[in-house]
Amino acid sequence: MSSSSPPSAHALSTASPVRRASWLLLACALAATSWVLAPTAPQAHADPEEGSRFSLAVLPDTQFYSRYAESNFLPDYGTDPYNVQTQWLTEHAEELNIPFTAHLGDVVDQAGVQGQWEVADQAMNTMEEAGMPYSILPGNHDVLDSNDELDDTDYDVSAEPFTQWFGPERAAQQSTYGGSDPTGLSQFHLFEAEGQQFLVLALPWRASEQTLEWAQGVLDEHPTVPAILTTHDTIALDTEGQGFTSDYGEELWDGLIAGNDQIFLTLNGHYHGAAVTTRANDAGHDVTQILIDYQMARDGGNGYLGLLEFDLSGGAIHGETVSPWVRQKAQDQLTQFEQPALTGPAQSFDIDIDFSERFAGFAPGFGPGDGQYPSLSQRAVDLVTEGFSGVPENTTQEPGSEQDYVRAPGTLAHWRMDAPEGSLEEGAVIEDAAGDSDLHRVGIEESGSSTAQVEDVTVQPESQGYSASGSSVCFDDSSRERFSYLSTDPDAAVNNADFSGGYTIETFLKIDEDWTESSNGWSKALVRTGNRSQIEGMPWSQWDYTASPTALGVSNLSEYQWTSVGQDATAGDKTAWSGEIIRGTWNHIAVVNDPATEEIVMHVNGAPVLRTSQDALGASFNEDMPWIIGSDWVDDAATNGWHGCVGETRISDRPLDQDQWLTARPDLGTLSVTQQPEAAIASDEEAVLEGAGTPGAEVRAVLPGSGEPVSADVTEDGTWSLTIPGGQLTDAESVLTLDQGFGERRSEATVTTILVEADEPSDPETPQDPGAPEDPDVPQDPDVPQDPEAPQDPEAPLDPQGPEGSDGDDESAQDTPGGSSNGGGQGQSPGSGSDSGGAPQQDTTASGPGGLARTGSSSALLLAAGLSLILLGGATLRGVQRRRAGPLA
Repeated sequence: MSSSSPPSAHALSTASPVRRASWLLLACALAATSWVLAPTAPQAHADPEEGSRFSLAVLPDTQFYSRYAESNFLPDYGTDPYNVQTQWLTEHAEELNIPFTAHLGDVVDQAGVQGQWEVADQAMNTMEEAGMPYSILPGNHDVLDSNDELDDTDYDVSAEPFTQWFGPERAAQQSTYGGSDPTGLSQFHLFEAEGQQFLVLALPWRASEQTLEWAQGVLDEHPTVPAILTTHDTIALDTEGQGFTSDYGEELWDGLIAGNDQIFLTLNGHYHGAAVTTRANDAGHDVTQILIDYQMARDGGNGYLGLLEFDLSGGAIHGETVSPWVRQKAQDQLTQFEQPALTGPAQSFDIDIDFSERFAGFAPGFGPGDGQYPSLSQRAVDLVTEGFSGVPENTTQEPGSEQDYVRAPGTLAHWRMDAPEGSLEEGAVIEDAAGDSDLHRVGIEESGSSTAQVEDVTVQPESQGYSASGSSVCFDDSSRERFSYLSTDPDAAVNNADFSGGYTIETFLKIDEDWTESSNGWSKALVRTGNRSQIEGMPWSQWDYTASPTALGVSNLSEYQWTSVGQDATAGDKTAWSGEIIRGTWNHIAVVNDPATEEIVMHVNGAPVLRTSQDALGASFNEDMPWIIGSDWVDDAATNGWHGCVGETRISDRPLDQDQWLTARPDLGTLSVTQQPEAAIASDEEAVLEGAGTPGAEVRAVLPGSGEPVSADVTEDGTWSLTIPGGQLTDAESVLTLDQGFGERRSEATVTTILVEADEPSDPETPQDPGAPEDPDVPQDPDVPQDPEAPQDPEAPLDPQGPEGSDGDDESAQDTPGGSSNGGGQGQSPGSGSDSGGAPQQDTTASGPGGLARTGSSSALLLAAGLSLILLGGATLRGVQRRRAGPLA
């Protein structure tokens, strides 16, 4: 199946793609698809015993390999997956004991394009040159008209490209070829493995009764040979990823499979995914049915092929899904979504089958051969994983807050869906975070939908995990007739945006769980309204000729589709396609048009899609026409509503690198302090710091001791200013710890120091208030006059002469009440005396004014030294406090 055909061709297809069940319940899309690969190490089937074994190789839909070999694979990788697959099989055919390979159809994507057949021809020729036989059959993309109402006998087979490239003449060159049906579209082969013979019936897209009769004849001619039926469509997938018989598969079952016990295995592609199921035939025996189709995986299938190990000794079929293509990619070409071997339940599996018992009814002598091979499936896994260094680590970070997104240059509009939760009323506004291009909900009457209801549009607190905006707008009960939408105003600046320098369109999308092809196929999420047919130079087209010039939506196969008329309208519209997406799952979409390459590349969850557009630059538009979210716009009116949710959406007028997308996180390593107080500040003075940082981030300063942060936001010009209130800094050297961030996502801390003056102590040289009480613990300067009436410290040493004593030899002593100036007055120290006729003795004590006792010269010296140390210490402290701040780190 392909998703690049026009709508009518899609409608003719029987495919009904659905959700798959795989790693993490397929919570995110693989590259540009719904495929998510198991991140665990491959667990192949390691049977320790050697035995009779062989491998059947299976090539599922190769259509995108053929289509994009020249435009994408060869320029980007130097080779293409189809060639890598067949080359790898030939290199390891002997080691894996591969006697035969089955191709399941959709060899090419566009049957009428010769270049695609040439790619397929080269790939299959690799096997022919190596002598490796194979069968091949046409899928719906390999015939010129895949209308379900047509059978293979309705075709002009002489004009069919398949018969020209892979018809009976070429098939006859295979050593296993047994014959073709009259149309040349079917063939059968007989191959031998481990001493036993097997029959392969390769039937085309929509085999007629005549072809089924031919197939019955082949079985009748080989009644004892176990048969494998290969065709493009037999089993499909339900909504839980389980296989079930498709409508056409029921025709095959009733018309051929059920009544022929020889047919024990069927293989088909067509439906996107993988499934293994069993069904009992008319004889009561199980028929194993296997679906393999990886075209919607990254790179159009990522080179995955099937290997079925027939363990004839052990009674089992071991299935593995491996990719030599992933294995040979350069490390910088890998994404976190791909693995060289898959481990899902329908990708690595075991089927118990007692071959002798199962075939006893028609081949009673069937048994193991003489081969002695170890586990071939294990060896296949080893071959593609040995030396594989692994996919790059996913470094995308979840946002720390609603502001944790990169402010991208060239942003013209950024709608973050910020509105109160619940129903979005008619006329309600969704503001443009980047400018003046707000959205509003268009009224129901104006919208043109007669069945829409107000409650159809709601604001929900949900989005994809990497969106910093926590809200989305959801559209419920949408269909072609019932729709609602948001619109810019007619004079919004973004309406006439010039994309001549390229563009980047980003959005987060989810289609609803109950999305259906019939009701919601080809609906649109984001549209630049207008009518492309009215753009000068626009050529006529069978499809979408009167649709809007630019739109992002979903196909009937649930693939994202970007369609846009480029700056050169004469080239028509350009499209980019994702693979199949998962319903009910959020995806980030980024569509980038780069003028340097003139290519449009869609990225889904960070991985580029395979199907891009070349020779595309800019976008044509109808002037003054608004952008809308929630519906399509065709024939100058809204239609076909989006059934799902739309998260934040941004439009930029240039190509943006991935580190500028909404899923990227701003760099937090930009924090710096450019201005702070240079000199010491008073402790009660405010401290102002300024610096640079990341726009939108919060700068936070943690103060010493308190732990309470002071914060400020970085402005859009990348600067910030932060004020620390007075009284918050008390240390002489106050160390501040700063960081910036969004919520809990923070930068590494940076440290800076603010110098603070301590409160000045009293200067001892300053005269004191004589009436002020003395501090009993502070020595007094004996040279400073004291207040004689000041109260004395009761614990201070008493004057030996008493309060009225005085040494008459002290020249500084003054007469005081009750005092005496002569040497032998009362109050004389005990032990002192005078010789009535001799010279007076030397004074041993003295009393200064105020009664402060003072010892002799030794005590005076000690006291003076102590005072000097005190004064010197104070001066030194003041010197430390008054140092100037050094340069900023």
